[in-house]
Amino acid sequence: MCNQKGGVGKTTSTINLGAALAEYGRRVLLVDFDPQGALSVGLGVNPMELDLTVYNLLMERGMAADEVLLKTAVPNMDLLPSNIDLSAAEVQLVSEVARESTLQRALKPLMDDYDYIVIDCQPSLGLLTVNALTAAHKVIVPLECEFFALRGVALLTETIEKVQERLNPGAGARRASWPRCTTRARCTAARCSRGWSRRSTTTSTTRSSGRTVRFPETTVAGEPITTYASNSVGAAAYRQLAREVLARCHAE
Repeated sequence: MCNQKGGVGKTTSTINLGAALAEYGRRVLLVDFDPQGALSVGLGVNPMELDLTVYNLLMERGMAADEVLLKTAVPNMDLLPSNIDLSAAEVQLVSEVARESTLQRALKPLMDDYDYIVIDCQPSLGLLTVNALTAAHKVIVPLECEFFALRGVALLTETIEKVQERLNPGAGARRASWPRCTTRARCTAARCSRGWSRRSTTTSTTRSSGRTVRFPETTVAGEPITTYASNSVGAAAYRQLAREVLARCHAE
C-alpha cells in the first residue's frame, strides 16, 4: 500500500484487505513499515511498549522474524509491528550494501509461511518506501478522488517505474482505489485511469470503500471492520477488493 500523501486510507486498506483475505482462508502477514506505527495501533498494539519491531529485523544480524512477529485477534493474520525506531533505519540504511533490498531479504524466510504479505508504507518516497517497492510483487495505491490528491501520483508512478526497471521487474501492476462516488470524484477517477492506461505495465481499478463512521470506530476498537461491523458497507467493499486480489493473483 503506497502513496506519499497521508490520510488516503493506506493503513485502513492494509488492515481490512488483510482481514478479508484471512476470512477467505488465506494466511496473511501485515508489515507495519511506517515509523508512526499506525498499522500496529489499528490492530490494538501500543508501539511504545514494543521491545522488538521490524526495525530490529532490518538492522540486527541474526534477528529471527519469529522474535518480532505478533499474532493478531484475526485468525490467520499476523503482524510485524513498528514504532518510531524505524525512522532511524532511513539514515542507517544509506551505508548498507544493497540497501534497497534490505526488507526483501528480511521477509524472504517468511515467504513460505504466508499466502499474502501486505506492506503498509509511510507517506513519503524515501528509502523505506523504495525498500517496500523492491520487495513487492504488486502495488496498490489508495487515493482520494480530489484534484490535490492526484498531484503527486505522477511522481509516485515514476518512482515505481524506476524501481521496476532497476530493482524489481515484478512490481509492474498498480491498482488504485478511491473511496468517494461523487460526480467530481468520478471525473477525477476517469482522469487518473486515462493517465495510467497509457502505461503498459499498469492496471487501474476504481473501487469504492464507502464513507462510513465505522472506520474511525474500528481504529479505537483495534480491529478490522470485517469483525467490528461485519455487515457494513465498508466490510462488504473490502471483501470485494479481496476477491478481486485473489482473482487477479490466480489469473497470473
